[in-house]
Amino acid sequence: MPGPLNGIKVLEFTQIIAGPYGCQNLADMGAEVIKVEPPEGEPWRQFSQFMPNEAKYFQSLNRGKKSLVLRLQDESAQQVVYDLLPQIDVVVINYRPDVPARLGIDYDTLSELKPNLIYVDNTAWGRRGPWAHRPGYDIVAQSVSGLMAAEGKLDKNGSPRQITSTAIADYGTGVAIAWGVCAALYHRERTGEGQLIESTLLNTALAFQGSSAFDLPVADAAVHARMERVHQLQELGAPYAELLAAHNPQALLTVGNIYYRVYSTKDGAVTIGALSPSLFAKVRAALDTEFLGFADPEFNPLDPEWSAKATRAVDEIEERVRAGTTAEWLEIFERNGVPCGPLNFAEDMLDDPQVQANDIPVSLEHELSGPQRQVGPLLRMSKTPLIPRSASPVLGRHTDEVLRLAGYDDARIAQLRESGAVA
Repeated sequence: MPGPLNGIKVLEFTQIIAGPYGCQNLADMGAEVIKVEPPEGEPWRQFSQFMPNEAKYFQSLNRGKKSLVLRLQDESAQQVVYDLLPQIDVVVINYRPDVPARLGIDYDTLSELKPNLIYVDNTAWGRRGPWAHRPGYDIVAQSVSGLMAAEGKLDKNGSPRQITSTAIADYGTGVAIAWGVCAALYHRERTGEGQLIESTLLNTALAFQGSSAFDLPVADAAVHARMERVHQLQELGAPYAELLAAHNPQALLTVGNIYYRVYSTKDGAVTIGALSPSLFAKVRAALDTEFLGFADPEFNPLDPEWSAKATRAVDEIEERVRAGTTAEWLEIFERNGVPCGPLNFAEDMLDDPQVQANDIPVSLEHELSGPQRQVGPLLRMSKTPLIPRSASPVLGRHTDEVLRLAGYDDARIAQLRESGAVA
């Protein structure tokens, strides 16, 4: 069965993570995605290559696409884009803010040629404001948006540590790009209108912190007082560790926490998550303890006596859990109805029975690097299934095919290749 975006053609001018991931989601949904790359390939092809022009990072973000190599600084290569445009439904771009207009592929230029075009313009900070022309990457978005401070981790020098488990702003923006394209296609189906979609790493990073960024004066007197203290410390030139301590008094909630945490076991670790009174009781039953922790009506981590008693109680519980294996404790927690799971490594997860039972892994064959398994599409659809059709493309593999789509004959293609406009 064809995917939900079968028949939609996407012209992709993106690199690194956010744009490629967004367009890979569109390809999984059945869209024909034509990825435009410079002759040397996009930067993610070059990062940690295991063979020329092939990197695991690139292959994980570009499945199901076609590769068109254009030297966009060349006017004849720009003309290729214009000649292709009648066949194209969606353009996705995440170049530096000053680049699209310079290359003649900005929204104003392309929408004049194709008024019903859907154009996604992804930037780090947005097209307006004092930072409009600044470049940016996920680590900078983490820092600027507050994500890094909210993580609350310091290195040995007292400096903030980034979220290293994933490029959270990048991947989140990729999902937002695919979501926006689908909504815009639905709108165009009803009205015939194309439109400009703007996504930013900054907006995504803030959206993921909705509760923290949410300003509610009637409830936020303590928050405002805390931030006033942070600002005072900033004016005094206080180091980051002091700012973090003033900003994050909730760290005290770790005192007496037996309910929402990770426990070490004899052979690994087990994680539990309980956030309601009924689940708190189930955790205590599983741990065979009467200690209430932060469910105690007299909870006061600032009271040295209470804090000392809580610390001793938690130490005893932790020692008891460490004496058993992960499997043993999972059985105990599950028997008592406690949400729980083992601490796994991503590299093992494609073989996990739960992952396999839900058909999350996909197996593909790359023409150069051979067989591979990946995490498949984000969702399942019963009538229009999402099916990855191919591994990531070899650099320039589809250049001739796409040029013929634009109406170019063999002689014209040879001329463009000789001039260096295409490869």
